[in-house]
Amino acid sequence: MHRIAAAFAKLPQKVIWRYKGSRPDTLGNNTLLVDWMPQNDLLGHPKIKVFVAHGGTNGVQEALYHGVPVVGIPMFFDQYDNLLRLEDRGTAKILTLSTVDKDNNFLQALRLVLNEPSYRMNMQRLHKGAAHLKPASLRMSWYSYHSVDVALFLGGAVLLMFLTTFFLIRCLCNAMCKPKIKRE
Repeated sequence: MHRIAAAFAKLPQKVIWRYKGSRPDTLGNNTLLVDWMPQNDLLGHPKIKVFVAHGGTNGVQEALYHGVPVVGIPMFFDQYDNLLRLEDRGTAKILTLSTVDKDNNFLQALRLVLNEPSYRMNMQRLHKGAAHLKPASLRMSWYSYHSVDVALFLGGAVLLMFLTTFFLIRCLCNAMCKPKIKRE
């Protein structure tokens, strides 16, 4: 953690780091430590430049949605595969836990993603083409979105049932309650 904090301190940008534990000695003035922050809101900020993440599905999807390039450090399960898909598309740089602290790899990866515009451009391109992340409601008509068609159908069905029942009861009442005419 001390080398990561030192790498952040060497950056000219401000850093927000979700970190729990004792404050690293090498922490720079440009780094704000927080226990928790709404990740989606942070990624949606227009000044965000890079997202350092473990590569979980939600984080990757949020980074895609907001068009923010990633420096990824996968830990387990699907994280490496998620980050590999981003790296193959030129939107992320992957580091392993064992090499993060060696030879300033972390700082080099950060600087590469920050200073090479292709990472951001590729992520922006993927974001605009991420139709699977856009809600289906964007393609719906207003009456379908507000379920007007469903309400009219159900209302019509209920009305038809009431009218059928009403006329059936009326016919039965007329047949049963019809006065008998005496013939002389």
